[in-house]
Amino acid sequence: MTHTLKTWPRYYKCVVDGSKPFEVRKYDRLFHLGDTLILQEYEPENSRYTGKESEFIVTYILHGGEFGIQDGYCVMGIKPRVY
Repeated sequence: MTHTLKTWPRYYKCVVDGSKPFEVRKYDRLFHLGDTLILQEYEPENSRYTGKESEFIVTYILHGGEFGIQDGYCVMGIKPRVY
């Protein structure tokens, strides 16, 4: 499954440069291992997309309720999608 998600610029930059190999998200979608995340850079102060986007694969999911992660959230390990 493919999920298109808004990502604020300060986080988008870190995911793209590899320093943030994870995403913390509300678990309001059925994320699964192997899913594709299309992260689109979004400026919340302007309510606009910048046009930058990158694709990542979900490699791990830590569900809320464990290790300090709030229920209803998850932390996903991700890696760049390579074609």
